[in-house]
Amino acid sequence: MRSAGSSEVVARLRAAGCVFAEDEARLLTAAAEETGVALESLVDQRVTGSPLEHLLGWAEFRGLRVAVFPGVFVPRQRTAFLVDRAVALIHARRGHPVVVDLCCGSGALGLAAATTAAAEGRPVTLAAADIDPVAVECARANLTPLGAPVYEGDLFEPLPEELRGCVDILLCNTPYVPSEMIARMPPEARDHEPRTALDGGPDGLDVFRRVAAEAAEWLSPGGHLLVECSEQQAPLALAVLAEHGLDGRVAESEELYATVVIGTRSR
Repeated sequence: MRSAGSSEVVARLRAAGCVFAEDEARLLTAAAEETGVALESLVDQRVTGSPLEHLLGWAEFRGLRVAVFPGVFVPRQRTAFLVDRAVALIHARRGHPVVVDLCCGSGALGLAAATTAAAEGRPVTLAAADIDPVAVECARANLTPLGAPVYEGDLFEPLPEELRGCVDILLCNTPYVPSEMIARMPPEARDHEPRTALDGGPDGLDVFRRVAAEAAEWLSPGGHLLVECSEQQAPLALAVLAEHGLDGRVAESEELYATVVIGTRSR
């Protein structure tokens, strides 16, 4: 295992089911050189199911290198669609929008939304929160350079009171896998990411319901809640939003296989 993309590394990764074995071999070799961790150790961990992003210490998300600590939810590429919708809504807001990334994990959604909006001339005030202390530490590594605070606690509980009624864009990547489906997930997610970031209860929408129940109190007039779910869950999610006084709609991307429900507080 001496050189990047060596045939031995590629062969081991391909045998383990890694579809992009050549790319992974190159990335793992670079990580070994950067960190001083033995390449053999990294490959051993990868072939036994450790997520590539945890071994590298980062994930690529919307063109950004996002730090991802071991045990933290790895941002999915399909969630870039949620960020795209959020950025479009940021541009539609007046003044200086306030963005909150709830259930933030690594903070990838808030990071990508704030960075993209700023590059397009719409800087935002960003804050984030998560219940998992490891995720909070990871999110702080990503968001502190932006001057964004990351709070530790359950959903809205740790947010400062001054944000109540002032959040223009509420990003919330709630867990939405139905409990009985967790066992069918790929081992790298099921065995290496926190269950609290995956398990959405019997129908996958338990945490979403809790967010929807309080969202209107935290959103500004005309503010938006954006949550990812499955296509099958969307009709029920819309009913939940309506129950809590939010005007709901669904946005979908066939290319990314992504479904986002958007709840808007009436003015």
